[in-house]
Amino acid sequence: MSNGAVATLASIDPMSDSAASPLAEALARVGDRWTLLLVEALLPGPRRFGELRDGVDGIAPNVLSQRLKQLERDGIVVARPYSTRPLRNAYELSMRGRDLGSALRLLAQWGASGQDADPPRHSTCGTPMEARWWCPTCAREVDEREHADVRFV
Repeated sequence: MSNGAVATLASIDPMSDSAASPLAEALARVGDRWTLLLVEALLPGPRRFGELRDGVDGIAPNVLSQRLKQLERDGIVVARPYSTRPLRNAYELSMRGRDLGSALRLLAQWGASGQDADPPRHSTCGTPMEARWWCPTCAREVDEREHADVRFV
């Protein structure tokens, strides 16, 4: 970037070799304005088009339709017909979409932290919950000293 230009997410080509990282791949799939809001709206369960349109403030029907089709192609959303004439679908998160929901909850928690919002709490004891890296092979938490060695594959 010359002349003191600042890179923004929109100016980075996530498909270029220099940006070929897991984070760039994630941004290419869900980094637009509406996608994560749609995933959030689908977390409680299946929703019909009209419910999504009404539940996601400000989204235009054509944009909603485009995003749902893209999420379906990416394997994040599954469309299940509930009417054949005319064809109408209920949309729900796939297993991959539910996995994205876990990351979305962390992102929402991070966003709320700057707003003095109450963090998610454990319903049994009321303690604020924390996310931790966990290695299923070693069956243990990965501590801070090991974070530098964490690789995305």
